[in-house]
Amino acid sequence: MELNNLYQSINLILPEIVLSASLVILVLADLIFHKDKRLIPYIAGIGIAITGAFVINQFGISGFGFQSTSQSIRNYGLIAVDSFGVFFKLIVIASSILIIFFSLSSSEIRKIKDRVGEYYALIFGMILGMFFMISATDLILIYLSLELLSLSSYVLAGFTKLQDRNSEAALKYLLYGAVSSGLMLFGISLVYGLTGSTNLYVINSLIQGPHVNLFTLSLAIILIFAGIGYKISSAPFHFWTPDVYEGAPITITAFLSVASKSAGFALLIRFIKTTFVSYINDNGEWTLINVFDWQSVLIAISILTMTLGNFSALWQNNLKRMLAYSSIAHAGYLLLGLVVLTNQGLLAILIYFIVYLLMNLGAFLVVMLIANKINSEDIDDYNGIGYTSPLLGVSLAIFLISLTGLPPTAGFIGKLYLFVALVDVKMITVAVIALLNSVVSLYYYVRVLKHMYLSKATDSTPSIIPTFGTGILVLVLVIPVLVFGIYFGPLVNLAKSCLVIIGF
Repeated sequence: MELNNLYQSINLILPEIVLSASLVILVLADLIFHKDKRLIPYIAGIGIAITGAFVINQFGISGFGFQSTSQSIRNYGLIAVDSFGVFFKLIVIASSILIIFFSLSSSEIRKIKDRVGEYYALIFGMILGMFFMISATDLILIYLSLELLSLSSYVLAGFTKLQDRNSEAALKYLLYGAVSSGLMLFGISLVYGLTGSTNLYVINSLIQGPHVNLFTLSLAIILIFAGIGYKISSAPFHFWTPDVYEGAPITITAFLSVASKSAGFALLIRFIKTTFVSYINDNGEWTLINVFDWQSVLIAISILTMTLGNFSALWQNNLKRMLAYSSIAHAGYLLLGLVVLTNQGLLAILIYFIVYLLMNLGAFLVVMLIANKINSEDIDDYNGIGYTSPLLGVSLAIFLISLTGLPPTAGFIGKLYLFVALVDVKMITVAVIALLNSVVSLYYYVRVLKHMYLSKATDSTPSIIPTFGTGILVLVLVIPVLVFGIYFGPLVNLAKSCLVIIGF
């Protein structure tokens, strides 16, 4: 019986096994081809593609892996495989494939070609950590997977060592990460002390009893949220984000802004829904166990995050730093989908993440291609670049308009579903605050367009014509942003098919 359980569990983590095997192959390839490492990015790409195939194969499958042999909790395991988890793993896979293409075009990564094997191995370490974060249903595994992701990303943030800001980014990331991890571990220990379990499903049943110390439990929840909030860049746990995004290589900045954030949100949603929801009615409304006021906390953090992110972005002249604050603001918007505590809100989050992947990675790609040529990310160096580099100028304009949430781009659809979810539960005030924040964001996005199109080009303004490969990559991101802004049915259908979290 135990062998059968082990076999079923291994089947459920086949994507993670493929990732681990790919990581080992990458390290071996780095040792074997130490004089010519041109094959390594392609080996990484093949490993991610095979992993993606195994993830797609898990659509519609639900099950627990590594279940306890204890009679009382035999139905629950360390990991849960369901359509919800598959969705976020595919977001990570899509981001990872795009980041490999970004890396092939990045002048920063070309300058460290001798260490490119370690670079891709660390990226695979991040992906593996994200995969376990997305599926974890046990506090210990949550912590371990978060640490695996964090340790890999600390090194990657300062990996190029081309400028002082690279080392500064890695050090700040490490210090903030150490504090948040310590807080989270302390919160986990408190929960274990109160309930005697680290399994989220078991904790759900135990905290419904009459003898739970609500003050200690609330403190533990806040401490655990500190660790998750740090990963999703929500205020007040966001302080690392601007410095790390500015100092890290653009490829890693883009990866952190989408893949790491998506894994953090998947963890937060699963943590709340699995641990604190007692019942979901036919309308998809969640009934929470009356031990912690999640809704009020999430409303406050969401408003604080989007407001702080947008207003801080107003003063930024560095494009990467501006996009970092923009990323913080988008974390605030995404939290709105969780605030409503309904399946409609969860649907809005899933739709938003697909759109966010396209527009945010697209914006970072164009910034990287321009930085390759002018060796700068300063907004003043973009004067007239829309005329001298039409493809990149128009593409960046579309991505920024989509990030604002204006029609006819996909960004409008993402925000529309968030606002619909808020209006459905009569949170009109929160919706108005979010709308006003979108108006504020319009200023700093349009400021970039002003420099590109309303400021005159000079003799030193470069004409940047992407290579065939990078041009295709830009179009692969920009065309769906326009298409999904008009024809968004497939997005909604995909998101609806991925709402199921096992156990509900």
